[in-house]
Amino acid sequence: MTDKEKDRPTWDEYFMLMAKLASTRSTCLAFPVGAVIVNHRQVLATGYNGSPSGSIHCTAQGFCYEGLSSCDASKILPSRAVHAEANAIAQAARHGIATNGATIYVTLEPCISCLKLIISAGIKEVFYETNFNSGDKLIVRDAFITDKLVTLHPLKIRENVAQKASIFLIKPVSIGEILN
Repeated sequence: MTDKEKDRPTWDEYFMLMAKLASTRSTCLAFPVGAVIVNHRQVLATGYNGSPSGSIHCTAQGFCYEGLSSCDASKILPSRAVHAEANAIAQAARHGIATNGATIYVTLEPCISCLKLIISAGIKEVFYETNFNSGDKLIVRDAFITDKLVTLHPLKIRENVAQKASIFLIKPVSIGEILN
């Protein structure tokens, strides 16, 4: 393998990079999250978390609820955000795209509600970057895995791949000198 090949993302890293890029559109003040649904290496839909369509964005008003800087600042009020996974699944449904047998890449491990939605949408595999579930939620998550309803894979993008991607985001990629 050449040095140039070592910097090339694997397919899983490639789709996770897309999910990370989708997360930059998030309007959530607490957790910017992105998701990409893929089947046979073809992107089916993307999503990011934020206020429901037509609702004022938390980033636009500077808070989630008046007096709270972000949704996670309250133990009583629910988050206003539609999660990235739910938005990606809704986008696929809105456009008549089947998700059965697909894979989803998410920057944050799906919460139990999203994991149930993922399973119900027929998505069989989840790649995620950051752990989220803990405590009793792990019992529910692990039961879904044991029942073979879904598989979960933690995924870290290699540093050299992330560095190359960041260069590509900053500089024009059509100029050969950045590839050397």
